[in-house]
Parts: sequence; structure tokens; C-alpha cells
Amino acid sequence: MLPGQAIAAILLAFLPILLLLLFTDVVAVSFAKLGLPPIMVFLLFAAAVVGSVINIPLWERSAGFLPGGFYRVGRLLYYKPPTMSAQIIAVNVGGAIVPLLLSLWLLTRAAFWKVLLATAVMVLLSHAVARVQPGTGVVMPVFVPPLASAALAWVLARVRGSRLEAAPIAYISGSMGTLIGADLLNLGRLDALGPGVLSIGGAGVFDGVFLVGIVAVFLA
Repeated sequence: MLPGQAIAAILLAFLPILLLLLFTDVVAVSFAKLGLPPIMVFLLFAAAVVGSVINIPLWERSAGFLPGGFYRVGRLLYYKPPTMSAQIIAVNVGGAIVPLLLSLWLLTRAAFWKVLLATAVMVLLSHAVARVQPGTGVVMPVFVPPLASAALAWVLARVRGSRLEAAPIAYISGSMGTLIGADLLNLGRLDALGPGVLSIGGAGVFDGVFLVGIVAVFLA
């Protein structure tokens, strides 16, 4: 192996560790900007990580019939009857409930009209860029919500207020704006999503609403 190739292989092997350290630093800085005590930081992050794999079912609806038919396996012929498919709407603990509770706690740390304005803008923006993909769910460009909410927070915090307002505005507008605009406002398009579990709040902390808020605070 050439020296350049060896260095590239080493960097590639350590890339997951570097990304984990970077993510940890982003979370730590973001929580510090929000003014959370260390014990609350630990509890929130643990709740988000554990909650990312917990979906609480809200309701279930029929998604139509799956056609049956004959299937051959080797020399044997099998018949599979038609079945009724279901669509389960659930709320993700790490990607929806944890961000909602943290947002409610942060409401007292910034002017309400600024939070409301930033969140309304993020709802419209998130709804505009979100796309419904059958079999996958609602998807959207990963960098749009945190960048936009951070920019809004930076501007609004300098309007008749304190720069300390930037962090709570960024988190609330980034997380709640995405949750409402991308997820809740697309519930009317359930027929296009197909059968399966549709989780409000994304897949959880690592690619859901919680992470959007944390990155937004870091950028702000």
C-alpha cells in the first residue's frame, strides 16, 4: 500500500470517531447556549437518544388491499391470499415529544412575538421544501431548517432585545417549525405515503426534529 493510500485508510477508519466527537461538541455547545444545567443536558440527551426508537401509536387506518397470487418456490407452488394493509400514525418520543417539552421550557427566555414570527416563517419554509416519498415518508433538505432558523434568530435577537435570545429562538423555531411544517401539515397526504408506521418527528434524534434544533442553536 502506498503512503498516501495508507493515510487515507487511517483517516477513513477514524472518520466515525471524528464525527461522533464533532456531534458531541455541537450538542455540548448548543445546550450551553440554551443555559441548561449539566444534569438537565444529560437527561435531555439520554431521553432523546432512547426516545428515538420509541414511537407511540396515535391511530390506525386502512391503506387498502395487498393483492394475492400464486408464488413458486423451487418446484412447489404457493398461494398467498389478499391481505388488508394498515397505516399507523405514531409520534416519536425523541423527535417530537422531547423537542416540544424543551421548547415550552425555553419560551420564557425570549420575546414571545419573536419566537412566534420565527416559528411561522419556519413552518412555511419547511412545508415548502418538504416532499412526500411513498414508502419513506416526509423528507426535506437536511441543512435548510437549521440554517434558516439560525439566521432568523440572529436577526430577531438584535431587534430591541438581547443577543441571548438567539439560542432559544433558533431552537424553538427550528424544531417546532420543522415539526409543524414538514410533518403535521402533510398528514393530509397520508394516501400518498403507503402502508406502514408513519412517525411524527422523523426517525428520531439523529435525523429528526431534535437535531435540527440543536444545530440551529449551534449556528446561532
